[in-house]
Amino acid sequence: MYNENGPMSIIVQGAALVCFTWSCIIVTVQTIGIFKLFRNHSAPLPKPVSPTLLKDIPHITIIRPVKGVEAGLYECLASTFRLAYPKSKLTIFLCVDSTTDPAYPILRKLVEDFPEFDAQVLVEEQDPVLHGHGGHINNLGPNPKIRNISRAYREARPDSAIWIVDCNVWVSPYSAGRMVDKLYGFQANGARTTPYKFVHQLPLVVDIEAPRTSEQQTLLPTGARAELSHAQSPRGILDYGGRLEEMFMATTHAKFYSAINTVGIAPCIVGKSNMFRKAHLETLTDPAQNPILSAADSSRGRGIDFFSSYICEDHLIGDLIWRSKIDGYKNHGLVFGEVAIQPVSGMPVAAYIARRVRWLRVRKWTVLTATLVEPGVESLVASLHLAFAMTTLPWVYGPLGIPPTWHAMGAIWFSAVTTWMVVDRWVSGKLHKLQSVEVDEHTPYFAVGSIRRGGIKRRPFFTWFFAWLGRELLAFPIWAWAVLFGATVAWRGNKFRVRMDMSVVEIDSGRKSRPLTPITANGERPCSKDRVD
Repeated sequence: MYNENGPMSIIVQGAALVCFTWSCIIVTVQTIGIFKLFRNHSAPLPKPVSPTLLKDIPHITIIRPVKGVEAGLYECLASTFRLAYPKSKLTIFLCVDSTTDPAYPILRKLVEDFPEFDAQVLVEEQDPVLHGHGGHINNLGPNPKIRNISRAYREARPDSAIWIVDCNVWVSPYSAGRMVDKLYGFQANGARTTPYKFVHQLPLVVDIEAPRTSEQQTLLPTGARAELSHAQSPRGILDYGGRLEEMFMATTHAKFYSAINTVGIAPCIVGKSNMFRKAHLETLTDPAQNPILSAADSSRGRGIDFFSSYICEDHLIGDLIWRSKIDGYKNHGLVFGEVAIQPVSGMPVAAYIARRVRWLRVRKWTVLTATLVEPGVESLVASLHLAFAMTTLPWVYGPLGIPPTWHAMGAIWFSAVTTWMVVDRWVSGKLHKLQSVEVDEHTPYFAVGSIRRGGIKRRPFFTWFFAWLGRELLAFPIWAWAVLFGATVAWRGNKFRVRMDMSVVEIDSGRKSRPLTPITANGERPCSKDRVD
């Protein structure tokens, strides 16, 4: 391939050594992740301990931010009401920005369907901090998710565990108990172990054909029903963004997510289903009580509101909890075997690309090093590193009898990519069996698993392969566009520019001043008051 005695020899050998070392790291990390996935997702999990303790378990405030009607919305939100956890220990807040949101009738229906729960629909436009007497729309930063859930967090009991679950996520009946067990250290027979400061679940996406039930469809406005009908129409090649998302979350993301959370060298979370103590976050966002904060942070609010000027709030909450010392607690704990299942339907490829671009751009300044090396963990690039090293380092190709030629390098690259693909087929198939998930009469078909009757069937190989290939081929172009060619993101109907300090500036918000009346205790507006909408 090159002259081993030439002036470039040292440089090429050094580059090959770096590639070989990186390849070994990638293989090791993936092996750890795959081992943990197979160990914890091959059989039903033991029942949690905390739901049986009654007196000693914490109160959980479940906060579900909602924006629009997504696939399986009713089933996902209803799973919160079907938890095997004492009802007296649950408060459920369904949060939406406006009563005109298409999801609002569904939220009201849920509260009516489960009257025995302490559940409320909280509307952002009725938040007194933002719109009531003395309130102002700019009392919080531009992050739309924080604005959506701020009131729910403020109204949560001071001693409760906060469980933030995205509206498009289905959780299993025993998930609350297992997360509480890990967060608080409950074990069988009354034993206790070291508790965690923060716990979370493995996110998993399932691409489905039918996005919603007929019951939910009757709750939708005419425009939303039209969108539903379109989503149920035959797919074109550009409507397979959901398959790409499903593939990413069940292969590359699942392997590295499990591995990093096993090793515990850094916070690695996705804001799909996270639980922590309100008391901890209140303390850790107070500069007077947390030495890692500066005096300038005193103007950022407390608790969830502390992060309202930043768009990557899930990572920042986890990162602050990770870096802040609390004696007697472990950092983060992934509840292995528990999955937060997100059904998607009719997602265009463009929407998948936009989602990945947004994810990368908001992570760029939060975890810069991890973002920069991300292409190196993808199959096509990582296999190229390995092939280059194995045909360049004499102490590798010599004993193995590999000729140092371009043809040999190409053959090794192809073999490595093929092996990677076979492993991904194996891993994704295992995860989508959902063997660790309990199934009952309320389990929606997208959470039943591929090996049970009535569940999503395993993808035929060529259907799976083309989704895998598309995901792999798009990985580097998406990364390059997101990281090198822009800093704006679109999220929840708003557009933002991400700054180097990780804060965001909302652009083209389209907000206009209009009359507004404050909210009374019964939800009415008795008098006028101006605000910026």
